[in-house]
Amino acid sequence: MDPATFLTQRVYGYAHLSDSERSAISDFTFLWSAMEGSVLNAAATPGALVKKCGEMALRGRLDLEHYADSLAYFRDRYFQGGEFTHNFQQLLFRQHDRRDLVEAVLSGRENAPQEVVAALLLIVYRLRNNLFHGIKWAYGIKDQEQNFTHGSKVLMGVLSAYY
Repeated sequence: MDPATFLTQRVYGYAHLSDSERSAISDFTFLWSAMEGSVLNAAATPGALVKKCGEMALRGRLDLEHYADSLAYFRDRYFQGGEFTHNFQQLLFRQHDRRDLVEAVLSGRENAPQEVVAALLLIVYRLRNNLFHGIKWAYGIKDQEQNFTHGSKVLMGVLSAYY
């Protein structure tokens, strides 16, 4: 039995995902793996993500134009009417995940390229953790296509900036 058939028959929610949702998750997974392995040398931590953005900024490699759509998307999803949304709380930040930096960027208090890209990568890191550690499966990965599509755009931007 192939993996897609197995998942369809045995894993809650998989059968209800569209082809584009499955593709967005698959693309995100491969892009994360490529970024973590090549940019971070297989050591993905919030500190390493922030540090790498600093290095890319020093090399003049962070062009915010590439990230504008994703920044707008995540700001709309996670910060509305001057408040952080329920969706933001669902990112499940841990103690060392630099939530303060993400909040500053999403609220517009911080707009420096290095900080913006770092905050976007930290959001992507939380999406990755919630996917890879099974939290997103608790509700069948519903309404996640745009999260993973924009997460992939951020990862492609970082990979492009790094090389």
